[in-house]
Amino acid sequence: MSYWLRSDNETLVCHADSLLETNEAGRSLAGTLQPGDVIALIGDLGAGKTQFVKGVAEGLDVAAEEVNSPTFTLIQEYPGRILMRHSDTYRLRDAEEFADLGLDELFATDGVALIEWADRVEEYLPRDRVIVRITINSPTTRILEITATGNRSRATLAQLAATVL
Repeated sequence: MSYWLRSDNETLVCHADSLLETNEAGRSLAGTLQPGDVIALIGDLGAGKTQFVKGVAEGLDVAAEEVNSPTFTLIQEYPGRILMRHSDTYRLRDAEEFADLGLDELFATDGVALIEWADRVEEYLPRDRVIVRITINSPTTRILEITATGNRSRATLAQLAATVL
């Protein structure tokens, strides 16, 4: 069973005991998102980044089965309650290649952007973003640290805390 803790005013921590609970954490975050929000996902291979994104998609009224890791297409768009743009930077040669993708479109204020392997392109991300760091705790459990980096993301985190704590 997952449980949430407040680490400090800028970080919430979720202990997820299954892929389903990782997905549920994504759905919880989706309920707080607004157009223009940026979610930076960080974690090792197999940590559950795409599973979390599927949960966000469900929370935005996008069918989770439509969501795949955009490793080869680089950016996928999914219409829903809020347009969702999903990017995976794993296969990029360098951060400049990410910049060449069309960041104005990815970070447009008409939708939310979710970037997997965000630590590889950090210098091109907006300063104010929600960071979701997923750590493998065991074969089935994950620790999700959700951190705000600015005023907008702190408001998102406060809304999330109000729903999960």
